[in-house]
Amino acid sequence: MRAFVCGCSGSELTGDERAFLREAQPWGLILFRRNVEGPGQVARLVAQFRDCVGRDNAPILIDQEGGRVQRLALPHWRAYPSAARLASLGMHSARFVRLAARLMAHDLAALGITVDCLPVLDVPAASGHAVIGDRAYGDTAAEVARLGRAAADGLLAGGVLPVMKHIPGHGRAGADTHLELPVVTTPRAELERSDFAAFRACKDLPMAMTAHVVYAAIDPGSPATTSALVVQDIIRDFIGFDGLLISDDLSMKALSGTFRQKAERLFAAGVDIALHCNGDMRETQDVVSATPLLAGKALQRAEAALACLRLPDGFDPVDAAAQLDQALAMLA
Repeated sequence: MRAFVCGCSGSELTGDERAFLREAQPWGLILFRRNVEGPGQVARLVAQFRDCVGRDNAPILIDQEGGRVQRLALPHWRAYPSAARLASLGMHSARFVRLAARLMAHDLAALGITVDCLPVLDVPAASGHAVIGDRAYGDTAAEVARLGRAAADGLLAGGVLPVMKHIPGHGRAGADTHLELPVVTTPRAELERSDFAAFRACKDLPMAMTAHVVYAAIDPGSPATTSALVVQDIIRDFIGFDGLLISDDLSMKALSGTFRQKAERLFAAGVDIALHCNGDMRETQDVVSATPLLAGKALQRAEAALACLRLPDGFDPVDAAAQLDQALAMLA
């Protein structure tokens, strides 16, 4: 296996993609809307990927948060509420956050998808860009961590691994990292008290995704994804996260340089897995040219993450959906 996750171009693998996957041996595949037509088609695509890499347990990732970010959508799958809407259910919010995540896991597991890039543990700030917005579970680290933990528990109970994002915190970023690189100038003490604290409270979760954000008080020269200072001093030491660390998408405009350079920098910083999402084969090949075999501590973390997968618990999806719908109807 190589230490990267890639995307693919459409609803089934092309001949070139199959040949590439057999040779490059990515750790996993991530799916987007362009890859989704219906349940049978998605299940076939998942099986095609695993057949190409020769691993029945090869991870399949997706961003299925609810609200603005859900790759599986109507008419084949239900529309899930945003994190903020679930959080507005007050004293019962943790129960319904977990219930929604458990329903999402039911959808994903039926397709062979084993990893959901959820929960979002970013603590939003008034100065932050709306790219996080209602994807956040609250405005304090304590509330974000409490509800993020409930979401992770719901996914794990359904046989799906959670990925907390965007470590060590995207909520203060004043720009959308899909388009540009944000610089956060907040002092380290305040970041530790708020932004980093939500991740610290959930440091035992198996996987996390980095933020393409510069924290000037820690490393003014590099975003977290490519900063050894942020990865080692903040993510590994202060937050205490020793799980599998995956980069955010290398095709986002926040990162500069060639795709080979981006990959080289993130691995040099101590990130375990490179993520490249858009399915552009030329870009992916450049990423692969700088991607090592998955080995050493990174391999141990990957194996430990996959070992957290368990069989889904007993669950009635019809009853769960009815409970969730009833609770949400009270907000109308």
